[in-house]
This record gives sequence, C-alpha cells and structure tokens, in this order.
Amino acid sequence: MEYSFLCYGHENILATHKATIEFTKDSGLSLNGNCIVGIRCDFDPAKLREISKNGKSVFVEIAGKNSRDHFSFLPNEDFSDNHEIVIRKSNFLSNRTIGTGSEKAAIDIDRKIISKLKKGIQFRVTLRY
Repeated sequence: MEYSFLCYGHENILATHKATIEFTKDSGLSLNGNCIVGIRCDFDPAKLREISKNGKSVFVEIAGKNSRDHFSFLPNEDFSDNHEIVIRKSNFLSNRTIGTGSEKAAIDIDRKIISKLKKGIQFRVTLRY
C-alpha cells in the first residue's frame, strides 16, 4: 500500500539537521527550522495515523523535478499531530514523531533535491508500507 502527499520548498530550507526530517502544513519558514524539508504539505492526518499503526517499516520517497531520494523508518503508533510530521534517526517519541530509526535525517537528503527545494518547487512525498 502507499500514500502520497504534496509539499513545497522554500528559500529558507537549510536541511542541515543531523537527527530529524520534518514536513509541515505551515506556509512560511524561518532559518531556525533546519530540519524542515517541506512546507504547505497537504497530508491527511487520519491517513498518517493509519500508517503509523501498521507496525512494519515505512519506505519514503521524496520526488520532484527529475530528482528523488528515499529512506525508511519504523512507525510510531502514538503519532497524533495534525500539523507536522517528524521522522527521527533516534528513538525519541512525541505525538509529532511519525517514525524513528530513520536511515536519513535532513542533512542526508540529496543536495540536488535540497537545491531545488530552495527554489520553492512542488514535490511529492510517497509512503509505502
């Protein structure tokens, strides 16, 4: 099964955080959000809660403008946030954490994609579970 949603890049995307990746519904971004790789995301929180309870690894693909990257994580069954999705390399849990044990953090995302995200492109995030 799979679920996809759209996000946008932003000129302030840094993607330098060494432990997390975040996608948000926020429409803006300051330079403080160095884990954020996508804003204005149109994800359905109910669908994400369903995915978080599946108990199996989730494969993520980030794709846009002839560039793509991928990684996987283990879902957090207690995910409940309606506004943000955080994926962590560590095992730290919060209601915003959809997954832990990620193979990548923001800093590990292909720099070609990050360069394009800084230009504000639209991109798709696909979760396969």
